[in-house]
Amino acid sequence: MDHMIAKASELRRTGQAKEARKLLLEALKQEPKDAELWYQTAWTHDVLGLEKDAVPFYEKSLGMALSAESRRGAILGLSSTYRVLGDYAKAKAWLDTGINEFPDYRPFRIFYAMVLYNLGEYGKAMQGLLMEIAETSSDVSTQEYSRAIQYYADKLDQVEV
Repeated sequence: MDHMIAKASELRRTGQAKEARKLLLEALKQEPKDAELWYQTAWTHDVLGLEKDAVPFYEKSLGMALSAESRRGAILGLSSTYRVLGDYAKAKAWLDTGINEFPDYRPFRIFYAMVLYNLGEYGKAMQGLLMEIAETSSDVSTQEYSRAIQYYADKLDQVEV
């Protein structure tokens, strides 16, 4: 099955996601207990803009035994898909899961900021993004102000009088 997944990944990477989808759906008929196939099929549906169709594949894969790397990707994919579909509560819940399981994986924090924005929690969203910029920017001039950015990240509405 690894060969099939590699072939589907290459098809997806080279802009042939429809062919990858077809290949993966056929493979799932033969190996319905392969968590990686479920995940790769979900991802391929997302690439094709078939977010609603991707959800059950993500959910199925996450209910099975995935490698840590694939689980991380599936959680991010499902949460992002829920966000795109407007189901912000589910997106946030899955992002919380991802952050708890993989606390050092920064993309979860970026997507979390997006869903906070969608939920109207603008201050928290901005704070999260500012912290990510302060902690990860390689721009020298931004790094000069890293401490100030971090300090003010949760004080955006504070005014000194």
